[in-house]
Amino acid sequence: MIAVTQAPGPKSMPILGHLLTFRRDPLKFVTRMASSYGDIAHFRLGTAHAYLFSNPEFVRDILVTRQTKFIKSRLLQRAKVLLGEGLLTSEGDFHLRQRRMVQPGFYRDRLAVYAAMMSQCAERTRDQWRAGQTLEVNDEMMRLTLAVVAKTLFNADVSSEASEIGAALTSALKMFDMLTLPFLKYIEKLPLPIIKRFERDRAKLDAIVYRLIAEWHESGVDRGDLLSMLLMTRDDEVSAETSEADRKMSDRQVRDEAMNLILAGHETTANALTWTFYLLSQNPECEKRLHEEVDQVLNGRTPGFSDFPNLRYTEMVFAEALRLYPPLWGVGRINLETFEIGGIEVPAGSICLMSTWVMHRKAEYYPEPERFDPERWTPELRQARPKFSYFPFGAGARVCIGERFSWLEGVLVLATLAQKWKLRLVPGHPVEPLPMITLRTKHGMMMTVEAR
Repeated sequence: MIAVTQAPGPKSMPILGHLLTFRRDPLKFVTRMASSYGDIAHFRLGTAHAYLFSNPEFVRDILVTRQTKFIKSRLLQRAKVLLGEGLLTSEGDFHLRQRRMVQPGFYRDRLAVYAAMMSQCAERTRDQWRAGQTLEVNDEMMRLTLAVVAKTLFNADVSSEASEIGAALTSALKMFDMLTLPFLKYIEKLPLPIIKRFERDRAKLDAIVYRLIAEWHESGVDRGDLLSMLLMTRDDEVSAETSEADRKMSDRQVRDEAMNLILAGHETTANALTWTFYLLSQNPECEKRLHEEVDQVLNGRTPGFSDFPNLRYTEMVFAEALRLYPPLWGVGRINLETFEIGGIEVPAGSICLMSTWVMHRKAEYYPEPERFDPERWTPELRQARPKFSYFPFGAGARVCIGERFSWLEGVLVLATLAQKWKLRLVPGHPVEPLPMITLRTKHGMMMTVEAR
């Protein structure tokens, strides 16, 4: 097939292109692009050309086959103002080195230790709830997953600081809404209230992380947490002439990785659990089956690492929630050189967007795509679908390093809370997704606690 110079797409406004429409409702925009223009749709974000790819083979091509020909999206490049040079934002050899040094923190032996911490944090939350209580479930899940991150990452109990940390993180994340603005590099230098607030919140988060790093340096003991591993690990795949200090991460590098892991391990899982409880409240038969499995497998005891393989339906419930409400609703890349894909020539420097929100709702892979159906995740049905019709954690060398951690946490927390409670949406409460850097709930999630 002869490559053409342009993919189909809507006419755009001068200068801004489709930026305002995209920012107003990103999910509606990408859904309309895919339904109207097919597997490759072209639009403009400011002066930048953007392409939405909605075919599993195109996702494979960009995220796996040609992954070295792409860098992260402008959004994550600009996110360095909060995340620094961590795994989510770094590139090239530095990223490979950091990933190599962080990876041991997610090996099986470490995950087994984290599992106990996850269940303990979930038990604490479960035992604080009362029948008839009305909760803002997203806030509850944010506090719970923050406690899990604090324990597994820092071996610290920051429950007393959870509200302050959560508020600072939420406020800092609002800055991300500005990251798609074409003139951000000039705007961020202005003394605007949102810029000052962001800098204050970033400083607050930094102070907490650096305090915990300093406390570790005083003891130097491996406490079984990720921070210990990050501070102790050495890069032995460098030349023999490399000094001992250069084989280790600096405190700044540890800070950056910790900030990345806080965001990835706290924000995304909290959102996923919130959406899971909402979906269960709307599908009581699925909820009943989950409760039956939890009772049968656990028989009233706290779940541990060895229980994870036996909580199969619980995992299927979580997988289906990730399909309908993927925490990372879009994955972006920028191509370093012009390439051809699906008969379309994509100029170098274009924004290449792949949306899990779109892909996970394609009827050819998921019949009745809006229906919540955990049975989609039997081994047979999973095997029958193209691999990249489902990629809630990304793919390729940049796949989320904490994917196994997230699956483990999601299943164990869900099982622990479901041992005692079920949640019901408050009548009339509006439910609407809010696509920021992660997929939040626009109006929170007000639910009532019911004893099983």
